[in-house]
Amino acid sequence: MIDPHAPSPTRGFTRSRGAPTPGAPPPGGERGPARLPVRPGTGRFFVLACVFVCAACGLVYELELVALASYLIGDSVTQASVVLSVMVFAMGIGSLAAKRLRCRAAAGFGAVEAALALVGGCSAMALYAMFAWTGDWGGAWASGSRCLLVAFSLAIGLLIGAEVPLLMELIQRIRRQDAGGAVADLFAADYVGALVGGLAFPFLLLPLLGQLTGALLTGAVNVVAGGTLVLGLFRQDLTRRARWLLVTANVVVLGLLATAALLVDDFERAARQAVYGSDVRVALQTGVQEVVLTGGTHGRPLDLFLDGRLRVSGRDEHLYHEALVRPALNGPRARVLVLGGGDGLATREVLRHSGVRRVDVVELDAGVVRLARHDPALSALNGHAFDDPRVHVTVGDAFDWLRRARGTYDVVISDLPDPGITPSTKLYSQEFYGLARHVLAPGGRLAVHAGPVLSRPRIFWTVDATVRSAGLRTAPYCAGGRDFGFAAGPDRTTGASRAPRDWGFVLAARSRPPLRADPREPPSHGLTGAALAADARAAAATRVTGLPPSTLIHPRYAD
Repeated sequence: MIDPHAPSPTRGFTRSRGAPTPGAPPPGGERGPARLPVRPGTGRFFVLACVFVCAACGLVYELELVALASYLIGDSVTQASVVLSVMVFAMGIGSLAAKRLRCRAAAGFGAVEAALALVGGCSAMALYAMFAWTGDWGGAWASGSRCLLVAFSLAIGLLIGAEVPLLMELIQRIRRQDAGGAVADLFAADYVGALVGGLAFPFLLLPLLGQLTGALLTGAVNVVAGGTLVLGLFRQDLTRRARWLLVTANVVVLGLLATAALLVDDFERAARQAVYGSDVRVALQTGVQEVVLTGGTHGRPLDLFLDGRLRVSGRDEHLYHEALVRPALNGPRARVLVLGGGDGLATREVLRHSGVRRVDVVELDAGVVRLARHDPALSALNGHAFDDPRVHVTVGDAFDWLRRARGTYDVVISDLPDPGITPSTKLYSQEFYGLARHVLAPGGRLAVHAGPVLSRPRIFWTVDATVRSAGLRTAPYCAGGRDFGFAAGPDRTTGASRAPRDWGFVLAARSRPPLRADPREPPSHGLTGAALAADARAAAATRVTGLPPSTLIHPRYAD
C-alpha cells in the first residue's frame, strides 16, 4: 500500500540529460525562491537600494568620461556624443551577453560589479596618464586618446548593460511577480539613482574631490554595494569556492582603488610636471576650470594655463594685449567694459591711456581674479590693475551680464577664450554681439579676440561675419610674434610645429572704424599705424567669403 503522504519519486528532480539531481534548478536558469537571511520584503528593498547605488555610480562614470575627454581633447559636443553613443550601444550588447549568466545571477552580478568598479574607477587616471605622458602633441596623441576613450566607454557600457538582466533575475528570485511590475520597480530605482549620480558629479564630487579622486571613490562605493548585496543576501546561491573568489576579487579591487587614492596627489603632481614642466607654482580647481601658473620667479616668464590651454604667456602677452586694446581706445574712452580678462592684463593696457574714468570687468571665474590680485608674479605683470579705484570687477557670465546691463560704454573689449572651444561659442554668437551693440555709446568701438587667422581662417572669418550680422561694421586684422613653443588650446593636437603663430582681432563700430592707434600714448612695442595696416592686409589675404553667422541655435565654429 502506498502512503499518500510519501514524497513523489519525481519531486525535486530535473528532467535533463544525465542523472536527475535532487533540488537542482530546472533547465533555462529558472530557480526556486532564494534562501534569504531576511524577510522577502526586506530583501527586495536591499536589491532596489543596490540598483539605486549602481545606477548613480554608472552615471558618474559616464559624466566623468565626458568631462575629462572635453578637457583633454576639446570640443565637448563631440566627446559627449562619442561617449554616450558608444556607451548606450555597449549597454545593449552587455544586456544580451548577460542572458548566459542568468543561471548564476548572483555570482555573475558580483563579478560584473567588481569589474565595473575597477574599470570605471581607474578610467580617469588612465586617460590623464595618456594625456600627460604620451609625449606627442600631434595626431598620434589625438588618435590614441580617442581610442582609449572609446575603449573605456565600450567596457563600462558592456558592464552597465549586464547589470539589469542579472538584477531582474535576483529580484524575481526573492518573490515572483509579473514582468511589468518587476521592470517598473527596477527602472524606478535605476532612474532615481541616475538622477542622484548626475547631480552629485558636478555639485559634490568634482568641486570637492576632483575628477580622479571622485572616480576612485565612486568605484569603491560600486564594489562595496555589489559585494554586500551578493555576499550578504544571496550567499546561499554561491558555492564555497565562488564566495571566496568573490571576496578576494572585491578586496583586491578595493585595495587597488585605495592605493590609487593614496597616490593620486603624487600622480597629479607628476602628470602636471610632464605637461607643464617642472616649474608649476600654482595648481587649483576653481569650480569653473583648472588653473595652473608656471614660472614668474627667478627670471622665468610666467605662463597661465586654463583647463590645460595656454591662456597667457609672459613672453608675448604684451603683443597680444596691445593689439587687442590700443586700436579700440583710439577715440573717446571715458567708460570701458572688459568682457573676460580676469588676468587683469587687458585692464592694465586700458589704464595706460589717459581719459579713462571707469573700467568694468566681467569675469566668470572668481579664482582667476583672486590670483590676478594676490599672486605676486601675476599681479606684477598686470601692474596691480585691479587695485585701481577706477576698476570695478563683477564675477559672472558675460552673456547674462550684458542682458541686464544699463548704461553705455565708449569701448567694449571682448577678451574671451578661443571661439573654437565649445563653451565659448555662445560668447561669439550673433545674439552676444547684438547685446554688445546695445551697450555701445554713439561712436563706441568693440574689439574682439577672434582666434588665429593663418591656421584657422574659417573660424576667424565666421567671427567677422557674425559681428557684421549684429549690425556693426568691421575692420579685421591680426598680430604676429606669438611664442609657439607650447601648442595651446585645441591646437595642441596638431603639434607645436603647427601651433598658431598669430592672433586675430575684429574691431567693430556702427560705422566702419579707423584701424589705427593713438601715436601719442601710451608707448608701445611697435604697434604703429603702418604696422596695423600691414596686419589688416595680412588678414584680408586669408578671407573666406560667404560664411553664415554663428547663432545660439546654430553654432558654426567647428573647424
